[in-house]
Amino acid sequence: MKAILALADGRVFHGQSIGAVGETFGEVVFNTSMSGYQEILTDPSYHGEIVTMTYPQIGNYGVNKEDVESDKPHLAGFVVKESCEFPSNWRSELSLNEYLQQNNIVGIQGIDTRALVKHIRDHGAQTGVISTVDLDVDSLVEKARKAPGLVGRDLVKEVTTAESYTWTQGVWDLEKGYTELVEPARYHVVAYDFGIKRNILRNLVSAGCRVTVVPASTSASDVLALNPDGVFLSNGPGDPEPITYAQENIRQLLGKVPLFGICLGHQLLAIALGGTTYKLKFGHRGGNQPVQRDENKRVEITSQNHGFAVDAQSLESASAISHLNLNDNTVEGLCHSQLPAFSVQYHPEASPGPHDAHYLFDRFISLMEDFKKNEN
Repeated sequence: MKAILALADGRVFHGQSIGAVGETFGEVVFNTSMSGYQEILTDPSYHGEIVTMTYPQIGNYGVNKEDVESDKPHLAGFVVKESCEFPSNWRSELSLNEYLQQNNIVGIQGIDTRALVKHIRDHGAQTGVISTVDLDVDSLVEKARKAPGLVGRDLVKEVTTAESYTWTQGVWDLEKGYTELVEPARYHVVAYDFGIKRNILRNLVSAGCRVTVVPASTSASDVLALNPDGVFLSNGPGDPEPITYAQENIRQLLGKVPLFGICLGHQLLAIALGGTTYKLKFGHRGGNQPVQRDENKRVEITSQNHGFAVDAQSLESASAISHLNLNDNTVEGLCHSQLPAFSVQYHPEASPGPHDAHYLFDRFISLMEDFKKNEN
């Protein structure tokens, strides 16, 4: 079946349909990871985006029920050069195409993804449409131009949990699968769900934490009433500026409990501390982004997924930049000199990606330990 991808600036790509039949809109972005497509599909941070994979063949090891980061795929559409119809892996249960069909995700294959990525790099990420039902180019370009972008939209409310819940599953083990929290937890962490990835929760559990996940709009007073040892600010989709309720709750929590933020949580913490954010031209998405730690000048290879960044010039003197992206010098982490709070823009939990930054979970544990000692 024919499919067309049309961008708002008039660039059009003709290919073949994969996944569901239909039409979908979103901001067209690209991810440079060679693997991990199932985790990318189910990462709520991609809500509202049409994701292009730069690696030429996607789906070669299939899909299984374990390698998911949420309960379903969240992205708006999927673009690949070639979708593998005959996956080979002992854990595989479905092909990529079958998985997309089951979850009603519209996709396209057979286009020149290198040309698409070069176009996005030159002209910036922009709204687009994938369609298998409307093959009129002029009509599709006009639809893409009218589709809403990411700036100014609160996408968190569309992906956050409706009710609080407790998470007890730890990280995956080759022999045992996913482990469970068996011993009494050393710490109680309340995690704000702005679009949280499950592997973040797994890493917190494996570090010795009992985790209570709460909706994004949960008030600071309700969080403190749960008597947490620390509060985690999760990743999530889109623009952090309109998430004003989260910013205010973070302001009320500052100094009262240790805070650790990742991705959108990092941006929201920065805003709560007086900073601002801005939209990147085409964002950082992939598993090979070099980041330098300021404290020892060591370089980490990191997993990233964001289209917005913290403005370094907007940060007050007490908010120190702790990590820097070596590709474009954007802010990748910050810590406060007086308050127990720190954050990173990238994903130390990986899934997919390298584990160079796993030490940040240990840092959060140490921060909670020190805070409890000082309280006593």
